[in-house]
Amino acid sequence: MSAPAPSTSTSAATRIVIAGAGPAAQALVAQLDRAQFNGTITVLSNRDDTPEELLELAMLPQVSVRFGQPASHIDATKRTVATADGMEFAYDQLVIATGSAPVAAPVDGAGQCLSYSTIDDAPRIADGVQEVARQLGRRPVGILVGTGAAAGQAEAVLRAKGVRPIRTTARPAAVIPAVVSSGSGSPLASSAVVFEDGSSMAGDLVVLAEERVSRDGLAASAGLRTAPGGGIEISRDFRTSVPGIWAIGDAAAFDGVRLGLLVAAASAAGACATQLLSASSAAPALQAAA
Repeated sequence: MSAPAPSTSTSAATRIVIAGAGPAAQALVAQLDRAQFNGTITVLSNRDDTPEELLELAMLPQVSVRFGQPASHIDATKRTVATADGMEFAYDQLVIATGSAPVAAPVDGAGQCLSYSTIDDAPRIADGVQEVARQLGRRPVGILVGTGAAAGQAEAVLRAKGVRPIRTTARPAAVIPAVVSSGSGSPLASSAVVFEDGSSMAGDLVVLAEERVSRDGLAASAGLRTAPGGGIEISRDFRTSVPGIWAIGDAAAFDGVRLGLLVAAASAAGACATQLLSASSAAPALQAAA
């Protein structure tokens, strides 16, 4: 999706606060920067570390990244966001991009697996499959663990890349490192799963596509509508039920489906940035007419 057209009419006083610092939030900041947004952007991150991608965003003149200061409460009337350590930030437009979390504790060895939680994971799965197939010299056999929409999408990706998927809805107790390894010696994926009863399933790679739940805890404090299955309800333009508050990424739900399963983070960020720029440009005009 192309970047929003540059905007020179937004007020210098326009304050955008983004709750969350994951891929969707990062993509939104990048889109706003490309569009020459001339207000301020404050990113409230629940991460204590400083990953390179966030440091790059923090270096932008209009961006302030607050590491280790997750949003904890929204006052939609005063248009302020409080953080867990008691800081308070005023906003003109607030975007909730707090992502999602796995429903269950990680499977032992899950860090060595390929995983699928949003459609942004599809290219990484495809790259992993391609490398395994190259080293094996044949069509791989994949063990796919999971139920629901994420598992269905993961299966489609595997089939499209020539993998013969064997799907199980039973949750394994552990995964076993793959025999096939990358040039660096680290496993590309796991090659088998072991269940609680001692039984196992073997293949050439394992993909975990387990259920996740939206991190929508901020919704209650702001009076936002949420979907029955979790996630902040949004319209097609990423607006929530409360004016001035938007949601993107896995924190949001459209028609009851977690947004990460419907729209890539970059595409959602581009469309949301366009809406934010339009709303920011309209605000001074409305104030002047009042």
